[in-house]
Parts: sequence; structure tokens; C-alpha cells
Amino acid sequence: MTTQAGTRVPTADSGHRPARWVRTRLRANPLAALLMAALAFVTVFLAAAFPRVTDRGADAALQDFVRQKGLHPTSLQTASKTRDDETADSLDRVQRHIVEQVGGQLALDRRNLAYGARALGSHSMANPGYAHLSDKQPYPDLGLLYLHDLPARATLTEGTWPTVGTADGPLPIVISEKSAETIHIKLGDVIDNGIDDVGAARTTVVVGLYRLNDPQDPFWDDLGCPDRACLNTQPEHERWFTTGFVGDGGVAGMVRWGSTAESFWRLSVDPASLHADRIDETRGVVTSFLTGRDATALVRETGRTDLRTSSSLPEILTQADARYRATLPLSTIGPAGAAGVTTVVLFLAAALTTDRRAAEIRLLRARGGSLAGVLRRLLAEGAVTVLPAAALGTVLALVLLPTVRWERAVLAALIATLIALLAFPARAALLWARPRPAGGRRRLVGELSVLAVTAAAVAEVRRRGVGHAGGGVDPLLVAAPLLLAVTGGLLLARIEPLVVGRLAALVGRGRGLVGFLGLARAARDNSGRRKPSVLPLLALLIAVTTTGFGATVLDTVDHVRTRAARLSTGGDIGVSVPDYASLTEQFTTAAAALPGVRTSTGAWVESRTRFFGADQDYTDVDLVAVTDPAAYAEIARTLGAGEFDPAKLAAAPGGKDSPVPALVSRDLAKRLAAGPSRVRTPNGNDLRITVADLVGATPALPDPGRPFVVVPAGPTWERLPDAKRVNQWFAVGDIDPDRVRTTLRDNSVARPVGLARLIADDATATGKDTHGLPSGYAVHSSRETADALGDDPLQHAAGRLFWYAAAAGAGFALLAVLLTLARAAADRTAVLARLRTMGLRPRQGLALIVTEALPQSLAAAVGGGLVALVAVALLGGAFDISTLVGADVGDVVTPVLLPVLLPTAGLTLLVGLGVVLETLVAGRRQIATELRAGEQS
Repeated sequence: MTTQAGTRVPTADSGHRPARWVRTRLRANPLAALLMAALAFVTVFLAAAFPRVTDRGADAALQDFVRQKGLHPTSLQTASKTRDDETADSLDRVQRHIVEQVGGQLALDRRNLAYGARALGSHSMANPGYAHLSDKQPYPDLGLLYLHDLPARATLTEGTWPTVGTADGPLPIVISEKSAETIHIKLGDVIDNGIDDVGAARTTVVVGLYRLNDPQDPFWDDLGCPDRACLNTQPEHERWFTTGFVGDGGVAGMVRWGSTAESFWRLSVDPASLHADRIDETRGVVTSFLTGRDATALVRETGRTDLRTSSSLPEILTQADARYRATLPLSTIGPAGAAGVTTVVLFLAAALTTDRRAAEIRLLRARGGSLAGVLRRLLAEGAVTVLPAAALGTVLALVLLPTVRWERAVLAALIATLIALLAFPARAALLWARPRPAGGRRRLVGELSVLAVTAAAVAEVRRRGVGHAGGGVDPLLVAAPLLLAVTGGLLLARIEPLVVGRLAALVGRGRGLVGFLGLARAARDNSGRRKPSVLPLLALLIAVTTTGFGATVLDTVDHVRTRAARLSTGGDIGVSVPDYASLTEQFTTAAAALPGVRTSTGAWVESRTRFFGADQDYTDVDLVAVTDPAAYAEIARTLGAGEFDPAKLAAAPGGKDSPVPALVSRDLAKRLAAGPSRVRTPNGNDLRITVADLVGATPALPDPGRPFVVVPAGPTWERLPDAKRVNQWFAVGDIDPDRVRTTLRDNSVARPVGLARLIADDATATGKDTHGLPSGYAVHSSRETADALGDDPLQHAAGRLFWYAAAAGAGFALLAVLLTLARAAADRTAVLARLRTMGLRPRQGLALIVTEALPQSLAAAVGGGLVALVAVALLGGAFDISTLVGADVGDVVTPVLLPVLLPTAGLTLLVGLGVVLETLVAGRRQIATELRAGEQS
């Protein structure tokens, strides 16, 4: 409407629009919006990151496990009988068909593909002057192989690569220069390989010598002996053996040379393409190529009816899957605890926002706003801050932690986003809920329901265990520890106000004001009732319980792994030598004097002995003769393996014909009751024994597969002088294994002779020589063994994920305490301002705030530690920790104080520091503002 003066007066329909609600609210308090966005970002990022970390760790562990099994077991080995007219081109065509079929469903490692043909059976090389080992088998053996593209992996050092030979002439081959040197083969030699099936001479001619580019490459593992002359140590058949290669035109000649041959195609699966979540799918594909539809398709495509494929990959994948499922308990408990703490923190943040804006929200309703309309406005306000932050957190987790599987990460991020978005509107809706009369009946019913569900979950977990076969994560595994924490939190919420209130009354009898006032405020909520918020207690209890529970599992794993390593070693150090050698007295004396050796003993361990009872029937046993029974008893006591009284091995006087006291395994208990017993050594000499005690294990034989007998060495050597030798040495203490190896090299290493020397040299050539000791000499360290058992990516991934989750849970637990302090900040600031006007010093104000905050934190820490111990006692027996240990063990997880105490104390200290810092940073500023503005009414 326009006046006569030409001015315009606004009316109801003048088109004026009020400012938009969301924009106004965000501008009114931008800091709160920014903090909410940051909380949503961190929460959603962690929710999306934990599944990605789990998948990456599982994939890396699976790939490492498959890679360690070797190239041959994990490849698809396809073979058929080599045809009489077989050529390199026909093998190439079959290779293309197989690679096309298999490569379409499995990712292949192209670098390790191999195909060709091999002669079935080897033939002797009867040329005069060739090296041989014994008169029983005077000639070395030769096997023949055709390998596609051999020149790409080997370097010709002399001669030429083989070409097509004549039908009636010797077959051209190449052999390695190391084999030629060992067997004394020369370039141009026509090798006499005997007579074929029709009586014709079987011969080969060496046209070239080569050197492998990488002899240690796993590519060569199942391709004969291509790098050197290998040693066949089969008794009465000891001989040299090597592999020769024919050229592209020599496949048919090789068939005639070997009477029969086999064509092969090795397709190696790329371990980097394997993923833990697709194990079943991959196993099904491989199985189909072995015996299923795809195997039939290969036969049809290649036209070879006898084509067959074999592989150990399905069994290896089954083992890997079982290992992965065995680590799921530890991998799940940590993130589940962090998720519980995070949910509590989001609800606390929603409660804090609701308290701050309660008057505003009630005013909107009083001015005619509908419940749905107000909630829509609050939801829109939250969407503007939460959704962009959540999207950024999700994308960042997906980008920073790349892995094939994304569904679980996105689902977890979506759930976290919904909780962060809906917590505030849901909490605000409670402002208009119909007030209920005061009373604890509904709360009691709810708490009893939680207690009943917790008891049922724990009973079911204890009944069936958590390591049962099945798919996915056992929900009870996730729920049981969390339910125990929730039940403990609800119980603590009832007890803590009473205890703190009583403590405040006791402190109030004194002269100080700070302690009484702080404890009195800690026992009440903002309305002054004795009912402080349960949420902070739950956050702290869940964090402490899950961290203490997982830390106990990891501590048990470390201790059990150390014990398993000591048992497998026979102590902290175990030394063994080959059959042709013996440990000298100089070594045992020098080794016993090394720093850290607490006790030690030598022993003669013989596995080729027989135990005879009165019925003259015998049983194969292991005989252990220890030089120092007292030291051996101490080692057994330290390891907890077959403890005995050393006095029982003291031989009674009576001459060489008297029986020797012996420790006998319980496996022989029934045979012992039949009468006198004796042990026969490999030389045919008998040793009469008398049973001193029965034991279930002994340090020298950590995992005996058969019965054993332990005797004192002194009396045994008097009766069996030919058995006077020491081939093993055991010690306990903090011993450096490298110093033991040095002592062994300086005092006991004897160079083998004859066949033993050849065996040692052959082992050295294959890279088995370690630490500068000859083959057969070994120094085993429990420390190194434990490190080897723990050097498993699957173990590291499970432990790393747990500690990541524990750190996240501790951070959110601290945030829960800080939010609780912030929620009570206005009331506390007013009280401190009043007390400041009455002469309260700043230091006393800080003490008051700390006194108010710490009782709940300390109660939660102590309660969480107790709940963690209870959880371990109730659920620990259901855990199979063999995979985490790295060896098959029968130990169970039992409550231990220290693993629970350390994270509990650490979290308590973190919360205490957080409270102090929050008070120093924000408390003084709030008090100063209150003093300047006066008390708010």
C-alpha cells in the first residue's frame, strides 16, 4: 500500500519473507555447528575405516600365507600323455586354450607360467669317468625335459642351444655347467643311457652348457634338477642326478628316449589377486577346473581326453579361511567396543545440545509449531552439518585405505551417519513426552532385562565356543563382552552415587569445603537428584572392558608363544649336530660358562632304539641319556615339561650288570607291568633299566610322536661304551644365540667325510647353510623361534586393528567425560563464581572441578577393570588362540591382572589430564564471564 506522500507501507501480503531457519541457526552459533561437523566427520571416518583396515589386513595375510606355501602347491598343474608326434607348436596351442579358459576366471602370474614335456623316468649315464658315489650304483642319472622359452631364463656359456636331432642319432641336449663340473661331463660328450625297449642304444649328446639366471627363483622348484647335480641319498641307491633340456624340435625324440613322456602346463595363480572375502568363490572356481564343469570344458577345447588338472590350492585356501576365522574374535571385539563408546558419545552430544536449546525448542512449540514441523527443522539443521562431513569422512576412508570390498565400509558409515543425524531430533522429542511419575520400577525392569540377555549370551558362548565353523562373525562374540560392560555400567550407576554420597558426608565432617562440595556435586545430576547420567559411565566402562579383555588375550598369546617356543627348543637354547659328529667336552664347558646361562646339560638322543618288555615284544622308542640329571631336572621344571626328582636318576651301586634308573613315558606304562625291561641300541647292545618315574613329556623331545626313555648318561656309558657321545645340548637363561654359534664353530665343528660331506655340500648349495655352520649343525633359540612364530601378517593385522580400536575408544571415552563436564558447565560456573566472591582461590576452584569429575572416572576405571576380569573368566575358555600363537596349543585365556591394569590406569590418567586441561582452558574464562555479567536468572 502507498500513501499520499508516495511512501510504501509494508502489509501482510507485501512479499516479505523471514530468514531461512537453517541459515539463521548456523549463523547464531557457528562454533557448535563446526564442532558437530567435526564429530560427525571423525565418527563416520572411523566407521568406514575399520572395515577397510580389517579387509586390508586379511587380504595381506591371505596373500602372504599362499605365497609362503610355494609356487608348485598353489599352481594349477595340468598334464596329459605326450603324443608320439608331439611338437612345440602343439604344446603352444594347448597353452593358449588353457590360459584363455583359466585366465578368464583367475588372475594368473604370467611371469611364472611354465609348460613343456618331461620324460617319465631317468636313465643312467654309463660313460667311463663320470662321477659316482658307490659300487652299488656306479652311474649318475639323467632326466630329460622340454621347457618352453628356456633361453629367456638361462644363459648359454658354451656350445649352442639344441636343435632337431636325427631319428637314429643321439638326442641333442644342454645341461648346466655346475652339473657338468660335478659329474665330469664335457661339451660334445655322447652319453650312453643304456638300451631302449626295442634293444636300440639310447644316447644323448651334450651340445651346450648353460647357467640359470636366477637359481633361487621358485620357478624351478618342480622342474627337476636344472641348476646343478643333485644328490639322491636313498639307501643303497645313492647317486648323482641332473636334468638335461631338449630343444623345440626334440620333443618327439624325448618321447622315444624315455619310452613315455608327459606334457605339462603349470598355471600359477597370482597371490596378489586373492582376497579374504572371496575365498569361497576362488575355491569353487579352482575346484571346477580340477573335477567340475570347467575341467570338462578344457578337455573339449584342447581335444585331449586324458587331460587332467591337480592343485593343492583348494586345501590351502581352506586352511587360510580357518586361520582368518580364528582371529575374528580379537579383530571384532576392539572395533565393537569403539562403536559402543562412539554411540554413547553421540547421544551425550545430543543431550548437551538439547539442554542448551531446550528453552528455544519449547518456545517454538508454544508459538504454534507442530511437533513434526519442529523436528523437521532440527533434522534439516543437522543434515546441513552432518551429511557433508559424513560424506567427506566416507570418501576419505575409501581413498586412503584402498581395497576391493567397499560394501561393509559404506554400510558402517551410513549407520554412523544416521546415528549422528537422528540423535539430536530424537533427544529433543523427549522434551514433549508425557511426564511419568517418579519411581524406579521401569528402570529396574529394563536393567533386569539387560541382565537376563547378558546371562543368556554368556551361557551360549560358553556352551558352544566362538571358534565354531560357520560364516561371518558370531554375533554373540560381539555382544557378550559389550553386554557385560553395559550390565556393569548399570550396576555401577546404582552403586556409585551411594558410595560417593557417603564419602561426601564423611569428608564434610572435616574443615575443608572443596572436597565435600566436589563429591556432593559428583553424586547428583544437574537437577540436584542422586542420579548422575549413566552415559559417561557406560562410555568409560565399555572402553576399559573391551581394552582390558583384548589386552589379556594378547598377553596370553605372548606368554603361550614364548612357552611353546621354549618347549620346541628344549629350553632357551638347544644345540644339535648331525649323526657323524659329536659335541666335544670343550664346547659344553665353554657354552656353560657363557653369560646368561643359568643351567645346562648335554645329552645323547637316539631315535633308533627299541624297548623290550618281559614278553620279548618290542616297541620303537626314543632314548635320551643326559649327562647332568640335576640340570636336566631344572630345565624340565623351568619348561613345565616332565618335571621329576633328579635323585630318582641316581644309579644304585651294583656293577655294570645292574639296571639303570629311567624316566619312562606314560605310553609304556602297560608294558612296564609285565616285568623287567631293556632298551636295545642300533648297535644291538642291550641296556637294562628300572623305572624311576613316569612322565608325560621331556625337554629333549618337546612333541614326542612315540614313547621315550630318559636315563643318566654316566651309568649308561659304563654299560654301553660305544654309545659315549653327546649330540645335543640344552640350556635355560638369557643367552645370546650368536655367542653359542660362535662357541660351537670354535670347539665342535667337524668336517664330514665321504657321503656325509657330499650331503653337507649339497645342503649348502641349496642355501640351507645358516649362520656359518655346516649342514646338520643347528643352534635353536627360543627367542628366535618365538619371533618366527609371531612373524605372521594375520597376527599382526589382528593385534594392530585391536589397538587402533582401543585408541579410538579411549579418545571417545575422554570426549564423553568432557561432554559431561560441558553439560554441567553453566551450573558449575555459577557456583564457582559465587564461591569466588566468597574468597575461593583459583587453585581451589580447579581442585573442586577435578574432585567433581574424577569419582565417576575412577569408578568407571575400577569397575571396567573388574568387568574385564570377569569377562575373561567367563569367555576366555571359548577362545582358540592357536592361530594367534602360531602353533597348536591347548592353553586358554585366563584372567591376568597386569594386562587389565595397564590400559585401565592409562585411560584413567588420560581422562584426568583431559579434565585438568579443560578446566585450565575453559573454566577460568567461563568464571570470568560470569563474574562480569552477574548471575543469570
